[in-house]
Amino acid sequence: MLKSLKFYLAALGAIATVMVFTSYDDTPGKMVTETRTFIIPQVDMDKDYSFAGERIPIENFDVKERLDQELIINSYRHSTTILNIKNSIRYFPVIEKILKENGIPEDFKYAAVAESDFRNGTSGAGARGVWQLMQSTAKDHGLEVGEEVDERLNLEKATLVACQHLKHYYERFGNWTLAAAAYNMGAHGLDKEVENQHFRNYYDLNLSDETNRYIFRIAAIKEVLENPEAFGFDIPQEQRYPPLDKYAIVTVDTSIANLGDFAKQFGVSYRLLKIYNPWLRDFKLTNTRGKKYDIKIPK
Repeated sequence: MLKSLKFYLAALGAIATVMVFTSYDDTPGKMVTETRTFIIPQVDMDKDYSFAGERIPIENFDVKERLDQELIINSYRHSTTILNIKNSIRYFPVIEKILKENGIPEDFKYAAVAESDFRNGTSGAGARGVWQLMQSTAKDHGLEVGEEVDERLNLEKATLVACQHLKHYYERFGNWTLAAAAYNMGAHGLDKEVENQHFRNYYDLNLSDETNRYIFRIAAIKEVLENPEAFGFDIPQEQRYPPLDKYAIVTVDTSIANLGDFAKQFGVSYRLLKIYNPWLRDFKLTNTRGKKYDIKIPK
């Protein structure tokens, strides 16, 4: 992480310097040296920042610098930020609805971006999906995790599990900032650090590198995604990815020998079926227990 931060800051410094371009005019053999100055706009730190309704104390120089660094990183890692802006139209409505139903502040939708950039990837530790749930955590909350089905990749079900975790952590630690930190590093680890350091304020705690950055990264993502034009991201609505909200639900309680054949019955491709149901991990669905699965069929 430190190397990554140094790279971004160094790159910005290089871009902001005066660059010299060499060209030739119409006179044979005559070289012209042209100097151009590129000005990189800086992040506005003279404003109030908050996360989940809790103020970020940027009058503390350390807090201000940590937030500033994350704003710079998220402002200039262009490809990922552009994709996050485009994907937000697709994923946020689903996440926002479930957060609201469970009494979780809407700002936690940005935690999903911080966790995964909306990707259903798997971390080195084995966490998977938009909310990066560990297998044991998912199973403890009733999600199925196996070779054919991995419900960590079901956005609705995974978001509900994240809400249950966050609500528990809020009751345990007393504020949403520490609840988010606990989600990132685990409640036991955070309890230990609070006990050893004699502070219960996230901004006064010295935690792992990832958790030290976590709240600031979420706050930076929030700032950029809420004000993309201010950071140079002018992406028209029609170029953003639309929600996948036009579908019918088919409930199955038997095995499906071939999901390609199953999709064909409804006039859709296997690929489109998988896009709407990424939790289906294999080409078949074995169901000997009569379990009910809700499968989205694109319209």
